[in-house]
Amino acid sequence: MTAPPVSNRPVVAFDLDGTLVDTAPDLLDALDLVLAPHNIPPVNRAEARNMIGGGARLLIVRALKSEGVALPDTEVEAMTQRFIAHYADNIAVGSRPFPGLLDALDRLAAKGVSLAVCTNKLEHLARLLLDALELTERFAVITGADTYPRSKPDPLPLVSTIAAAGGSAARSIMVGDSITDVLTARATGVPVVAVSFGYTETPAAELGADALIHHFDELERAVDALLARPAM
Repeated sequence: MTAPPVSNRPVVAFDLDGTLVDTAPDLLDALDLVLAPHNIPPVNRAEARNMIGGGARLLIVRALKSEGVALPDTEVEAMTQRFIAHYADNIAVGSRPFPGLLDALDRLAAKGVSLAVCTNKLEHLARLLLDALELTERFAVITGADTYPRSKPDPLPLVSTIAAAGGSAARSIMVGDSITDVLTARATGVPVVAVSFGYTETPAAELGADALIHHFDELERAVDALLARPAM
């Protein structure tokens, strides 16, 4: 991927699961599928939502740990592959953009903001999901956990995503729902907006983000305020 020349155009990079899209219904259905052969009942939806965010394997590991079940790494890997295969075939059965997202993206784009996705979901799954929800064309760049050699919270994915979108850290913002996103932004040197409706074990208000929103109607104002702050 060749980065375009750096411009003064601001970049807003979004996490995907729990930030742009409520993917829990389809992710947790896939989780139930791979846990069932081990006699583990369907996960509690309210509790398991907060296990999402680190990729398929970590979701499975967290679910097994919560049930007090230990399995060999080889079996966890096999479960991960079954999970991914099922999920890819059922990626947008119940997943939907969070309320207000489309209008918020339209407002930012109208202001000349370059929009990007920087997720720990595998890139091909991220693209499958965004394609299914007809969101792909809204983003200049889409990167996933396997796009670069390291994934979030390492700064490499966000630095590279911003560069691919033609931006610089000085004029960029991260939007996410978890401590991973906040740590990624901090490591990259960009401000971060946390959403309160995503997937996080730590309450969103306690993540240490620069701004907290409860609905996408609030995003434009938060972005404007952060972009107006003097550079550090």
